Amino acid sequence: MRLPTTPQRSRMMSSIRGKNTWPERMLRSHLFASGFRYRLHVRSLPGTPDLVFPKYSAVVFVHGCFWHRHQGCRYAATPRTNADFWGKKLQGNVDRDARHITALRDLGWRVAVVWECSLRQSIDHSAQIVEQWLHGKEACLVVASSSLP
Repeated sequence: MRLPTTPQRSRMMSSIRGKNTWPERMLRSHLFASGFRYRLHVRSLPGTPDLVFPKYSAVVFVHGCFWHRHQGCRYAATPRTNADFWGKKLQGNVDRDARHITALRDLGWRVAVVWECSLRQSIDHSAQIVEQWLHGKEACLVVASSSLP
């Protein structure tokens, strides 16, 4: 297998989205169809959450397993080339996520993290877990493929 050249890799990496990703759009459409209304990417909140539910004092982050280092997930493989760079970059994402979640909790928000792998496995079931959480009182929620039946 040939590795991509530097310009090819640069082009591929620049096409990766930060917002409105496939997993995020799938979760949004299921929640909207279930009657939930939300705001998208509220920049005034720490971490610019993907979905904000002011009525429920809740925010939802839809994390890609690779970019946010989902522990034990097969989609979180570390690239073999330029490993030092990727290790620092990806660990920085993890550290930043933790700071943002702490800041949101300190502001009184309930926080959910839905991992990409759970949406790949079952969008319906993942959305159902988030719906139940929104109606409940739990402060935090993590939805991962390991938490699905």
